[in-house]
Amino acid sequence: MGMLDRLRKDWFILGIVLVITVAKLEPAFGVKGGPLKPEITITYIAVSTIFFNSGLSLKTEELTSALMHVKLHLFVQIFTLVFFPTAIWLFLQLLSITPINEWLLKGLQTVGCMPPPVSSAVILTKAVGGNEAAAIFNSAFGSFLGIIITPLLLLLFLGSSSSVPFSSIFSQLFMTVVVPLIIGQRNFRREPPSERATKERLCYGFFLDVG
Repeated sequence: MGMLDRLRKDWFILGIVLVITVAKLEPAFGVKGGPLKPEITITYIAVSTIFFNSGLSLKTEELTSALMHVKLHLFVQIFTLVFFPTAIWLFLQLLSITPINEWLLKGLQTVGCMPPPVSSAVILTKAVGGNEAAAIFNSAFGSFLGIIITPLLLLLFLGSSSSVPFSSIFSQLFMTVVVPLIIGQRNFRREPPSERATKERLCYGFFLDVG
């Protein structure tokens, strides 16, 4: 396999490495309030674009079929919201006897209690040829579950939690996940495959630019 073929095959991983390198060299470019405006471009535009792209590339039958994989969904949610936080807690018990700062350990536990990532889970699953429809469902469903379960996990493992703005989080998830997915599905039925493929490439290029 030639160098050009290798680059074409691994373009996504190379793009991630490039973005991380740029972020390392120019961190101020992507901070909140910076030129990139991540509080808008990533929180709203990038996530919406990813799910619009998913709706554009998946048949409705694939999405409805993915809903039937109950065992898969149970495994993903239990692993993410039960097994992983517990494993992190056990690991941090070992680290607690080391000189590592206590607040750093609490931060790691907090991250371990978070629901699955909405955007990167879908984009990475698609990049490796996985079940994109199942990834979409579990990302969205896990995020909705996390609104309730994550504060409970933090209370269990850290002994403290905080209030959660349920209505604003629900509305944000609905507008950035469900609505773009539905719009993508409507466009899927109207546009020829060549135009859909072009939009998909543009969407993933945009994801790398803002990622």
